[in-house]
Amino acid sequence: MNVKRGTSSSERLHKVLARAGIASLRQVEAWIKAGRVQVNGKVATVGDRIATSDRITLDGQPVSFKTSLPARTRLLAYHKPAGEITTRSDPDGRRTVFDSLPGIRKGKWIAVGRLDLNTSGLLLFTNNGELANRLMHPSAEVEREYAVRVLGNVSANAIRNMLKGVVLEDGLGRFAQVVDAGGTGTNHWYHVVLKEGRNREVRRLWESQGTKVSRLIRVRFGSYSLPRRRRQGQFWELTGKEVDALCREAGMKSVKSGKSKV
Repeated sequence: MNVKRGTSSSERLHKVLARAGIASLRQVEAWIKAGRVQVNGKVATVGDRIATSDRITLDGQPVSFKTSLPARTRLLAYHKPAGEITTRSDPDGRRTVFDSLPGIRKGKWIAVGRLDLNTSGLLLFTNNGELANRLMHPSAEVEREYAVRVLGNVSANAIRNMLKGVVLEDGLGRFAQVVDAGGTGTNHWYHVVLKEGRNREVRRLWESQGTKVSRLIRVRFGSYSLPRRRRQGQFWELTGKEVDALCREAGMKSVKSGKSKV
């Protein structure tokens, strides 16, 4: 089914739903492919376009088009402590990052990537699913910088290997940059930069060289760095300029951004 394809007043269905903060662009596309989304009583397909007069349902439940209209793009930063998981709920009852976030009147907070259980540092959330997807997509090559404390001596050859690339179980992984941040013995730190966000990639790259990571902190995502004054467990909203900078890095040129009442 093609709904209003090519009309000047229409927008692509999956982008409208993602931008509304219902879910990330990738998740919305998966729902559409699974036949869970209908427009005017007919099963939708990825690429369909919709107008304000159309009736949208997800799993048979109506989606308010007012909720799906272009909204102010917001970004929330969180200084994640180790021990929290990046998921909305956990069957084992562990604390999640969403437990600490403020509520939101329209849509919901979508995590921009993940940090594993034992990793702390900067984690971003947005109400714009399209922005979340673009920032996470490997093609955008948005930099992630981590402070890494390692155990044992690190040879120059090991660093060259991690910069050149190491074959991991899910493909080639490599750091764009490795900087020695000082320290000795069990307290030696490095700063490393990745341009993608695969699961445990920082740890796996170090482990491939026989080196164990004892502490891992994400200190930067794209142009935004974790402020030193922010304590673990704190959240705060990015300014309009900071949001706009990350939108440009994601290839989104025109967005409505800025702070809003939660």
